[in-house]
Amino acid sequence: MSSDHPTSAPTTSTEHPILEMRGITKTFPGVKALQDVTLNVRRGEVHAICGENGAGKSTLMKVLSGIYPHGTYEGDILFEGKPCEFRTIRDSEHRGIVIIHQELALSPYLSIAENIFLGNEQSSRGVIDWTKTNLEAAKLLARVGLTESPDTKIIDIGVGKQQLVEIAKALSKRVKLLILDEPTAALNDEDSAHLLDLIRSLKGQGITSIIISHKLNEIAAIADSTTVIRDGRSIETLDMHGAEPVTEERIIRGMVGRSLDQRFPHRSATIGEEALRIEDWTVHHPVQHERVVVDAANLSVRRGEVVGIAGLMGAGRTELAMSVFGRTYGSNIRGRVVKDGQEVRLHSVSDAIKAGIAYVSEDRKRYGLNLINDVKRNITASALGKVSRWGVMDANGETRIANRYRTDMNIKTPTVDALVGNLSGGNQQKVVLSKWVFTDPDVLILDEPTRGIDVGAKYEIYTIINRLAEEGKAVIVISSELPELLGLCDRIYALSQGRITGEVSREDATQENLMRYMTMERETSR
Repeated sequence: MSSDHPTSAPTTSTEHPILEMRGITKTFPGVKALQDVTLNVRRGEVHAICGENGAGKSTLMKVLSGIYPHGTYEGDILFEGKPCEFRTIRDSEHRGIVIIHQELALSPYLSIAENIFLGNEQSSRGVIDWTKTNLEAAKLLARVGLTESPDTKIIDIGVGKQQLVEIAKALSKRVKLLILDEPTAALNDEDSAHLLDLIRSLKGQGITSIIISHKLNEIAAIADSTTVIRDGRSIETLDMHGAEPVTEERIIRGMVGRSLDQRFPHRSATIGEEALRIEDWTVHHPVQHERVVVDAANLSVRRGEVVGIAGLMGAGRTELAMSVFGRTYGSNIRGRVVKDGQEVRLHSVSDAIKAGIAYVSEDRKRYGLNLINDVKRNITASALGKVSRWGVMDANGETRIANRYRTDMNIKTPTVDALVGNLSGGNQQKVVLSKWVFTDPDVLILDEPTRGIDVGAKYEIYTIINRLAEEGKAVIVISSELPELLGLCDRIYALSQGRITGEVSREDATQENLMRYMTMERETSR
């Protein structure tokens, strides 16, 4: 049973917890982000923190690490049995507490070694000892399983390896408690598995870890204890190795305060005429012009239909979507786009919008939103002509429209004048959807629409997608999560090495047959 009062996993009688946070309360103007939160972490364990977007997980870790300094919150922090009053992040790092944020804090044009020791330079009498720097960096890279040379620039390695560099950097600071905020959110399955193995290895070296993650299967695989936070309060701490197995459904019940018996809302599909057809669509790399990224792809979507595109990382899913959406990716693009039976030429984003096509990017923070602008301006940004006359904005009309979407999309914000950057991931995603629905498209292409958001917010996004389809929109969903595609889509196309290798109906689709199509070699798919 879920409780309204925190309970703790048992700690050993011979040893105090390495970390105790007692009665932590943190208030922002008009919002109580944390209220009387308690967290106990045992030495040497992997402790997971779960909760919906906006529940207060990251805020709690920022309090712990000194990003929100002592004096800006109420409550007590004890580390290794001693009270802590961290006023800066350097104070917490000096005690051995290191946080790695979801957005990695690496300088892309510096080397791996320079990044590892940035602010902690290996120097003598004010002069950096580069031999020692590279030697020590090589030792740390070996500990995290990276074979790259220490002088390799960060920009030349992938996100998975960058995450390992961040951990190597933490190890250089003699870390005792490592905090990882959504460490696998941007990683593929292979890199995620390697990172989880590394966390297990660090546990064997006596390093305690706190991991914040929306991926409940990963938490079940790696965590010793899991603390659930809901609406800024600590609800319960679950012993993952106790007599009673802790299932994903059990964690979800604590997170959302209710059971999600159905992860996907029911929809009765009413499928109409063909809205969009893509024929023999071929796209070359924007720089390596001889390299084919999308190879003679053919697909279609009808009004009222949700069509999925499945594929492994690098298969060409996003490249296909972006190249169709006003040729925002690629070179030497060939093929036809047919909209409502008529061929259309989409040479720009404006052409695509005018043709009734919208594209929601997988990277909402970089390409979908202006994080330092307010909700209403983000919602109207793609169709300013609808809220202006003779080049002059109708401020009242803009606010009225934004409030309508705030209600329709259930965007949790005190006002449409709030900055988008202050919203949770799920609510940011609803703003992006609102922005493109406001353009009144016939076809919506949604690229990873639920990436980085929790199960409760996912359900709301799925409900919105179903509603759009019921309104007669044609929806294309690109997702790395096969269960998501199976739960949402009427048909699914599989993409491998730039080629569409299979098309599967809802009735016939399974993870196994989709994966078979997704891993087909180029030669066998012709």
